Amino acid sequence: MERDPRVCVLGEDVGHYGGSYKVTKGLAEKFGDLRVLDTPIAENSFTGMAVGAAMTGLRPIVEGMNMGFLLLAYNQISNNCGMLHYTSGGQFTIPVVIRGPGGVGRQLGAEHSQRLESYFQSVPGLQMVACSTPYNAKGLMKAAIRSENPVILCEHVLLYNLKERIPDEEYVCCLERAELVRPGKDVTILTYSRMRHHVLQAAKSLINKGYDPEIIDIISLKPFDLHTIGNSIKKTHKVLIVEECMRTGGIGASLRASIMDNFWDYLDAPIMCLSSQDVPTPYAGTLEEATVVQPPQIVKAIKQLCG
Repeated sequence: MERDPRVCVLGEDVGHYGGSYKVTKGLAEKFGDLRVLDTPIAENSFTGMAVGAAMTGLRPIVEGMNMGFLLLAYNQISNNCGMLHYTSGGQFTIPVVIRGPGGVGRQLGAEHSQRLESYFQSVPGLQMVACSTPYNAKGLMKAAIRSENPVILCEHVLLYNLKERIPDEEYVCCLERAELVRPGKDVTILTYSRMRHHVLQAAKSLINKGYDPEIIDIISLKPFDLHTIGNSIKKTHKVLIVEECMRTGGIGASLRASIMDNFWDYLDAPIMCLSSQDVPTPYAGTLEEATVVQPPQIVKAIKQLCG
């Protein structure tokens, strides 16, 4: 916001309250109420307003207080954000960032535990990334703000408490590139967001048991970085996908199809995919945990896949 006066933030409680998870804390005092705009509880209205602002030269950042609430703005995100550049014959660009907390938290209930990446992946014209560390959260946010495309930035509600030393100097992450988290030779594990940390936890056990997994944080949910993914598959010949998204129609299903289309000849075993259960997320803690992939399931799947 210091670098570019066209950048503004709008959403519920983003101003003087600092955001429900304090992502915008201190910005209202620094930049004023016109650039950090508290809105009524009307997601379709303020998302539509952000699209109009982008069409006229601003670079708005829309915060959904919870990603589940953005379903109320699905028309504005799909029919407007995603398509106006095309339907206007290129007269307009829509440099909007739509971000907010999603995923399964700790007993937030079904409506506050949505994973909307599966809803947005099929919308033409949108880019979508999922941050997983403080380093890539900052770098991806910068890249998304500077992009001429509308970008969905998925943040996980349980990752806000992560701490990491990040560079003082300027850096920007690529919106289309996956990250090789751990090189290995036995199997390629593809994951993103919070599941990156579950996979790393499982990897400790797997390494102790003699397995050598290659771990890739795909980061870009649309488009997939098939170059990085493909190079790994050509080396390991086995794939496990670990996601928090639902199994039916999820990111894993699209990723599996892309791998089959492009790297079928390099596979020595069927692609395995661990996903959340196709049920509304329960409020009860033990049931909630049972719906989401846990590290022991990852260990078991790798043993099954690698023999």
